[in-house]
Amino acid sequence: MAAAGGKARVVVVGGGVAGSLVAKSMQGDADVVLLDPKEYLEIPWAELRSMVQPSFAERSLIYHKDYLTDATIVTSSAVGIIEDAVLTADGQSLPYDYLVIATGHSLTSGSREERIKEFQRDNGKIESSDSVLIIGGGPTGVELAGEIVVDYPDKKVTLIHRGPRLLEFIGEKASKKTLDWLTSKKVDVLLQQSVDLGSLSDTDKVYKTSSGETITADCHFVCIGKPLSSSWLHDTILKESLDSKGRVMVEKDLRVKGYDNIFAIGDITDIPELKQGYLAQKHALLVAKNLKLLIKGSPNTKLSTYSTGYPLALVSLGRNEGVAQLPFLTIGGCLPGKIKSGDLFISKTRKQMGLNG
Repeated sequence: MAAAGGKARVVVVGGGVAGSLVAKSMQGDADVVLLDPKEYLEIPWAELRSMVQPSFAERSLIYHKDYLTDATIVTSSAVGIIEDAVLTADGQSLPYDYLVIATGHSLTSGSREERIKEFQRDNGKIESSDSVLIIGGGPTGVELAGEIVVDYPDKKVTLIHRGPRLLEFIGEKASKKTLDWLTSKKVDVLLQQSVDLGSLSDTDKVYKTSSGETITADCHFVCIGKPLSSSWLHDTILKESLDSKGRVMVEKDLRVKGYDNIFAIGDITDIPELKQGYLAQKHALLVAKNLKLLIKGSPNTKLSTYSTGYPLALVSLGRNEGVAQLPFLTIGGCLPGKIKSGDLFISKTRKQMGLNG
């Protein structure tokens, strides 16, 4: 399948770590269009470091135009998909031969400058507070607590989590090592409790927990999972390809079930694995490989398939330490810190996008 000009048209919806990598990998092999409401790629695992060190965002927020030299960037959102085109919020119709859905989770949009200002505001909030409440004990809440206690050891940090243990997405050993580390840094960790999100305000410094405890904190951060960005698919040709949780059902070659020319990658898929950035990047590289095979159009082309591996996880705890869940081994301390925490893989990701580290 190819456009009139001879090149196949590939539309990628979503410019996160997965969509941007497909677009980058396919430019030159196809007429690539990247559709994203933001003008930049945000490396999501750098977000929490940027809250304690806003200058870090200069390297982790990358303009799409800096790595896409031979592709069209459309700054808008997808609102529909028909058999041969994607419809955008600003009224465009983007024709495709192949389509890649990579919308992940709902994120903030706005300009890169606004995002940097947001980090500066968050940093100001932390700097001017003696005590901080973090709501949510998943990877975001845990890593934010780690960043704050390492950079601001004098601040009182309280972390509240509705589950029975921190980091429920990984094994109990890693949860326990993380809890021990936070406790050693004098973080108050309250498990199996929650705060009514509807009653939160930045002016009220007293928070009531579900068990009737009172927490006093100068400011708070809500670190609970963001919703999947898939509701827009319910009125499209892919509505039958969504599971009950709104995830896109894919075959082993990452094509959407029932479609030969539409792929889905990253957090939005129904692949039973941890939803992590490095896995989304693996999806992206596999799909780019398969797209190139399809575009060449050799008869009986056998596409590459994706298989899930052992659930690896690396959680950084401040700048120098971390917790790693590896096959047969869970370790904490400086070794996992060396792997992830210093640079948070920013140089590696930038190089993958063809930029200086």
